[in-house]
Amino acid sequence: MEENKLDQQTQNGDTPMFKNNNAGEDYDPYLHRNIPNATSNYQTLIHLLKGTLGTGIMAMPYAFSKAGYVSGLMSTVFLTLMTTNCFLMLTNNQYILCKRHRRPTLSYPMLMKMSLEEGPSFLRCLSKIAIPFVDGFLIGNQCGICCVYVVFTAENIGEILNEACGVYWNVKIYVAILLLPLMLLMCVRNLKHLTPFSLISNCITFVGVAMLFYYFFEDGIAGPSERKAINSIENFPLYFGTILFAINSFALVIAVENNMKTPKSFNMIMSIAMGAICVLYAAFGFVGYLRYGESCKGSVTLNPDQTETLAKCIRGIFALAIFISYGLQGYVPVSIVWGTYLSKVWDNPDNKIYYEFAVRISFVLITCGVAAAIPFIGLFINLIGAFSISMLGIICPALMEICVLYKDKLSNLILAKDILLIAIGVVGLVFGTFTSVREIIDMYNK
Repeated sequence: MEENKLDQQTQNGDTPMFKNNNAGEDYDPYLHRNIPNATSNYQTLIHLLKGTLGTGIMAMPYAFSKAGYVSGLMSTVFLTLMTTNCFLMLTNNQYILCKRHRRPTLSYPMLMKMSLEEGPSFLRCLSKIAIPFVDGFLIGNQCGICCVYVVFTAENIGEILNEACGVYWNVKIYVAILLLPLMLLMCVRNLKHLTPFSLISNCITFVGVAMLFYYFFEDGIAGPSERKAINSIENFPLYFGTILFAINSFALVIAVENNMKTPKSFNMIMSIAMGAICVLYAAFGFVGYLRYGESCKGSVTLNPDQTETLAKCIRGIFALAIFISYGLQGYVPVSIVWGTYLSKVWDNPDNKIYYEFAVRISFVLITCGVAAAIPFIGLFINLIGAFSISMLGIICPALMEICVLYKDKLSNLILAKDILLIAIGVVGLVFGTFTSVREIIDMYNK
């Protein structure tokens, strides 16, 4: 009850309790969590892998075609390390604030708000808009990811049926067909109950990746001398947005960590997951680019000859894996919209469950509607990565660390690192978003 009061007090703009930095010295947030259906370390690893291993990997050869294979390899390693650091900053800053304010958990928006309240005076005024600001970006990012998943699944199913049955329908028809199964998937309300879906999706994805590697090497690949080592700098923003989309699952980090049985193991599990993702994505992007060169499409599953049986199997496998992943990616925005805002509007417990399902169904309708309106998967990925992920995956964690450590432990080295991260995030957001929007406009004008 005390924790709920503090949540309400902070959201209303009041000064939070326990402002003394030493107040929580004897308080361990991990020991005060009472999470029903908490996830194990293994289940957490599965969710983190699934949160990162999605349509982004299919866009890696396309990203390498924009950067060049040397720039692509080096940048993939650098951006993965940077992203992992930002993830760990989020959870470490959450632990510090939870300890100071004697709270077992904090959501990302509340974490941002409380951080700004403890930062330099010129930043504290931003705390009043922190919650709706972060919520808006989180919802927009996850809705965008779900839109990409819908487009990817619809396009691949459509291509398979076109070749198999000679039915040449518009992609919007296939998006409409997916509505009912996606609604059923979104009705799974518990993160723990989504673990089997994540596990199945991971297994299917790894099989599909292995089949694509076989396809890359089947007819031989070009040597590095036949491809660009470093591409034009004007194309790099497209690579930047794509790789950020591919490796970033910041929206799930706090949610997954807060649902763990043993949250002290999170840093180790996150490092393992991101290390595996880095190796896989770098290898896939490099080999895929050598195979298809500048003709790489937004999803590499569109490159093979679609009349071949193996190509159809690959597309079917990935379509199924991405379809299954839709529920996990939709978990965060629905939790925010329903849990933070709309659930307070309807107080009748008898009908509350029906209102929640109405919100979940509305989410599916909205994401499918946007997917039908903007079916350019590669450019959609770039836009989401450059805009939302630059802000919440890079800029906010760095700003958060500056504020949390401002009063006592902010060294010059940490300050310089965080300022550099903010600069990278701002440049990526501005130039990546501009380039992606320009490309989308050009596509519509063709």
